[in-house]
Amino acid sequence: MRSATNKDRPLGLYLHIPFCAAKCAYCDFYSLARSEDRMDDYVAALCRHLTESAPQADRHRVETVYFGGGTPSYLGVKRLLRLLQTVKKRYHLAPDAEITLEANPDSAGDWRALRKLRHAGFNRISLGVQSSDDAILRQIGRIHTWEQVKNAAEAIRRAGFDNFSLDLIYGLPGQTMEIWRQTLDDAVALAPEHISAYGLKLEPGTPLYQRRESIVLPDDDLQADMYLYAVDFLAQNGYEQYEISNFAKPGRASRHNLKYWHMEEYAGFGPGAHSDWGGVRYAYDRDLNGYIAGELRLSESSEIPPMERQQEYIMLSLRTVEGISRREVEYHYRRPFAPMESLFQTYAAHGLAEATEAGWRLTPRGFLVSNQIIGALLEAMGTDEAMRLDRAARGDYRVV
Repeated sequence: MRSATNKDRPLGLYLHIPFCAAKCAYCDFYSLARSEDRMDDYVAALCRHLTESAPQADRHRVETVYFGGGTPSYLGVKRLLRLLQTVKKRYHLAPDAEITLEANPDSAGDWRALRKLRHAGFNRISLGVQSSDDAILRQIGRIHTWEQVKNAAEAIRRAGFDNFSLDLIYGLPGQTMEIWRQTLDDAVALAPEHISAYGLKLEPGTPLYQRRESIVLPDDDLQADMYLYAVDFLAQNGYEQYEISNFAKPGRASRHNLKYWHMEEYAGFGPGAHSDWGGVRYAYDRDLNGYIAGELRLSESSEIPPMERQQEYIMLSLRTVEGISRREVEYHYRRPFAPMESLFQTYAAHGLAEATEAGWRLTPRGFLVSNQIIGALLEAMGTDEAMRLDRAARGDYRVV
């Protein structure tokens, strides 16, 4: 008989569904358009992979399951239920587990289908909306309309879901501040529990990147204004910012996404899926045919040394509103906080950081330049490490 302690280690599962009705112009994720003929074979392969990996998770309690993509909702109810049933059968799924399904508005308008998913255990929907302006949606390759977004939100509620999220993007081609404000107004009017607001990134290899010379994008200053407006506007409407790009009603932060930022374990399944499990970070090849054939080739795999974990903690914690903990740095990673403390004080004087009871966090303006701040902090810690090793080499073991 398994003891209760065997199930106490928290784990998140990510199931990658690499199918879309059409590929968006900005999307860099591994997904394939119009591949309905491969869906049954893929679901079978995914169930097989989940089953084979389950014994490794015997000492874990699965707290979150995230169906991402691609567009998982395109799989249809029967395939999604088969996948969830495999998770329930093979893993120790917590009774209150958060189970999220990503969906596009054009494939989430059937409330009866959504109700079947709800009754099976799905309890959170994440809608890819991006904008409420139909002209902008067409320009970035989205195949839904704002009217379909409203219909999907209504269907989600009618199906019994009390937790859904909207993904929005600012900095899109042709997007003005007025259009962005209208998108935020329209989004809040649907009363979702969660809103993600991401800045557009032109990823090499995407259609939008290839058209970069012929499109007009908001400049850096306008994008910064869009971001700061979103932070203030969403706060006024009851959405608490808990990460650079994420806002939620009280108690409705995405538990699965928090696993990434809190450096908790998660296991990914499917081509292109990433994992951080058992002290190893790894990812599977972006190869649908190979995956279906059972060829689980890794595109990357490495054990994570303590120094890298420490750097990762600095980077990820400073993405959150909680910020970085002085005690965590000094007691868990056993590093002096002083090199960073003086930098934080400088950033605070410029309105980029603020002290917390536990340490420091970045302000919304600090989030805008977080990459530069984090780089400077890591450099300061690296310099301190070099000095520490030099002193140790000279025989001053008190500093080791």
